Amino acid sequence: MPQPTDSTLLRYAEVQRFYARQMQQLDLGKAEAWAQTFTTNALFDVPTLPEPVRGRAGLIAAADRARTQLAEAGERHRHFMGMIDVLERPDGTLDVRSYTTVYASVIGGTSRVHRVCVCEDVLVREEGELRVAKRRVTRDDLA
Repeated sequence: MPQPTDSTLLRYAEVQRFYARQMQQLDLGKAEAWAQTFTTNALFDVPTLPEPVRGRAGLIAAADRARTQLAEAGERHRHFMGMIDVLERPDGTLDVRSYTTVYASVIGGTSRVHRVCVCEDVLVREEGELRVAKRRVTRDDLA
């Protein structure tokens, strides 16, 4: 395996920072800020929704619904993305594959692993910022 270059290491750190901020926005219930980390017409395909969501308005609605459901259940979720693999296309688009563990904590109670997933993203640069153009999530517990 070739040794990473300075630019490869910087890109990897940028992607990790992007996900740290993005997932914290989701977990803190900041639906609009989270949706801004996606392109305007992004595709979000996750098995917990009946069909893929396209666009920021749909992302905001989905995140708001999830926040309401968690509040009603008295839970908090924390998303941890690790084992991140970044491949750059010639045009600068990034294909990113990671493992995502979702932890659920009952407020005032115990924590548990809620889901283990694989997240496959296509990241593009808009206005100097990374944004998700396409996200496909699969769950380890589903066939």
